[in-house]
Amino acid sequence: MPTELLFRQDAYLRETAATVEAVNERGGILLDRTVFYATGGGQPGDAGTLRRSDGSAIAIGTAVYDPGDKSRILHVPLEGQTAPQPGETVTAVLDWERRLKRMKVHTALHLLSVVLPYPVTGGAIGDGDGRLDFDIPEGGLDKVELTEKLNALVARNAEVSCRWISDEELDANPGLVKTMSVKPPRGSGRIRLVAIGDIDLQPCGGTHVANTAEIGLVAVTDIEKKGKQNRRVRIALA
Repeated sequence: MPTELLFRQDAYLRETAATVEAVNERGGILLDRTVFYATGGGQPGDAGTLRRSDGSAIAIGTAVYDPGDKSRILHVPLEGQTAPQPGETVTAVLDWERRLKRMKVHTALHLLSVVLPYPVTGGAIGDGDGRLDFDIPEGGLDKVELTEKLNALVARNAEVSCRWISDEELDANPGLVKTMSVKPPRGSGRIRLVAIGDIDLQPCGGTHVANTAEIGLVAVTDIEKKGKQNRRVRIALA
C-alpha cells in the first residue's frame, strides 16, 4: 500500500501516530502514514524520531522513497537504533526547526526563479540556505540588486497555496515547468501546483511556508559561473 503523505495536505503537521508496516533488510522503516518528507526535488529528507509506546525513541536521520516502490517512504534510522516490529504503533515526530528552515528556503527559491526568469538547470535546499542554477546568457548579475528584488517579493506577504491538475492540463501549459533537470512526477494522474499569490505558479512536490512573510529577510550570498551559460545563485536566510 502507498504511504499516506500527510505533509502534502499540511506542511505544518509536526507529528502523527502511525503503524509500522515493515522493516527492510537495510533497516529502513515503512509506516502506513508519515509527516516526513522524503528526499526529492533538491529538498533533503526530514529527520526526527519515531516515539515508541514504552517511551523510547528511534532516531531517524532521513527519509527516502522505497527504490522498489516510489509510492512508499522509508524512514532511515541512525546507526545503533533498535528496529521496531511490524504492527507496532509509533508516533513519527519531525525535527521541526530543521524542516521549517527548509520550507522557508524552498519558498524563497520559488521567488528567486521569478527574479531571474530563466530556465532552471538544478537546485538544492539546505538548512537555512539554498541555490538554483540558471541557464543565463553572458552578463553581469549583481548580488545587491537581486537581494533587493527578492526581498521585495517576500515583503508582499503573498499567500502560498496548492492545487492539483491532470497530466493533460500540464501538457497544455508547458510553460509552468521551469526546471530543465527535474520534471514533475507523472503516473498518478495528477500533478501538484504551488501558487505564491499572483507572483508564481509551478509544479512542485516540496514543502513551503503558508505566506511569504514567514520567510523573513533573505540575502543573495554568491553568484558562481558554472559553464558558458550556467550561473549558480546562492541564497541564505538572514
